[in-house]
Amino acid sequence: MINTLMEMFSYTFLVRAFIVGALVSVCAALLGVSLVLKRYSMIGDGLSHVGFGTLALATAMNVAPLTVSIPIVIAAAFLLLRLSENSKIKGDAAIAIISTGSLAIGVVIISMTTGMNTDVCNYLFGSILAMSKGDVYLSVWLSVTVLILFLVFYNKLFAITFDETFAKATGVKTGIYNMLIAFLTAITIVLGMRMMGAMLISSLIVFPALTSMRLFKKFKSVTICSACISILCFFIGIIISYIYATPTGASVVMINILAFLLFWAINSFLKEKRSMKKSRFPKGIGPLKTAGKVSIIFIFFIAGCGNSGIIAAKKNNAGSQPVIGIKTDDPRPSLAKSDSDNTIVEIGEKMFIAQTNDVYLNAEDYLGKTIKLEGLFKKEQYDGTDAAYCFVLRYGPGCCGNDGNAGFEVAWDDSYTLKPSYPNTDDWVEATGELKYYEEDGYPYLYIALSSLNVLDKRGAEYVTQ
Repeated sequence: MINTLMEMFSYTFLVRAFIVGALVSVCAALLGVSLVLKRYSMIGDGLSHVGFGTLALATAMNVAPLTVSIPIVIAAAFLLLRLSENSKIKGDAAIAIISTGSLAIGVVIISMTTGMNTDVCNYLFGSILAMSKGDVYLSVWLSVTVLILFLVFYNKLFAITFDETFAKATGVKTGIYNMLIAFLTAITIVLGMRMMGAMLISSLIVFPALTSMRLFKKFKSVTICSACISILCFFIGIIISYIYATPTGASVVMINILAFLLFWAINSFLKEKRSMKKSRFPKGIGPLKTAGKVSIIFIFFIAGCGNSGIIAAKKNNAGSQPVIGIKTDDPRPSLAKSDSDNTIVEIGEKMFIAQTNDVYLNAEDYLGKTIKLEGLFKKEQYDGTDAAYCFVLRYGPGCCGNDGNAGFEVAWDDSYTLKPSYPNTDDWVEATGELKYYEEDGYPYLYIALSSLNVLDKRGAEYVTQ
């Protein structure tokens, strides 16, 4: 396990994922206690759908997603709060109207612009391993802001959570603090969508709170326990995702479910143990039933992990057109060419997709470095010419099936014409060379300026999941 952790922390993008994920998990857990007790737990699901609609709008406008999403989701949170308080449309009905409407608008915008591509699906189902440094800095700053505001106004939030009427009678401005909860929740939802996706983010709010409530009854104890559970489940989930190549967001949710069942079983065990003291039956019979429940839960969990390893090892040869570059007007740092160095970045099979995405998202950190990877050799011919773009890639999960791929364009000596020295299509090759970029039609495209390109007899996995 120690070796696995050391291996994980050797990846820069995984370190960033741990930092952002831990902060967002704590924020969601702390706010989740108040939201669950106030019966607003589904507001997370509603706001996540609003977030998806705003992300679709940002994609269509080709602007930074978070700069569009945060203000609109905050406005939607205030609107939901106002509808719940002053309208005939109450609670879940208001959430349903806004969430489904936002989702429909998002789908229409996507269908008329980019289509259901992988970037959109990252926000639907989460992709915490694909974050630029700009996203990380903004997420950390906003998460720390949420934590500070929660701690500063903890007593007021406690008051309006348990008895809003009494708090209002004592002079507490309940409307302002309800808006504060909505404001903090909106920020947390937008940040959490990168980690869990719009479909799963509400689980990050609900599960830790419900789990801690199985054993603790005081608000402070529940809040602290909820934060600890959320962080622990996130760390275990991302480790399982790394080992068994499962989706990160879904893995975190599954661990949260397991934690809930475990706390429920412990609570049942303690209740039965207390009841046995008053019973005429021999001690230990009642608790043995609950112990059996706990054992069954762990058996199913371990068996599930084993099966995940088998599933992750499968191959799929479905293909698609290679992705050859990134646009200059994307909200990413400029591709300022860095000084060449002797650093070799080896893209392994284990985290092939995540590492490749990290290179594209944070290109300024990799330009000038030597990239080494294995994969299928592909050619994309020019129409009516002998010239071609050449790629080294592997297939991976796309948006709607196994129709995606990840890899790099490769070329000898800055030349993009087809040379006799190139191998045949679908040969398994090892490519090594310096990461550079060229401009075409006003857009920069990353490529590997080859120093070696060798055909290998032993083939790796053509289909990768991470």
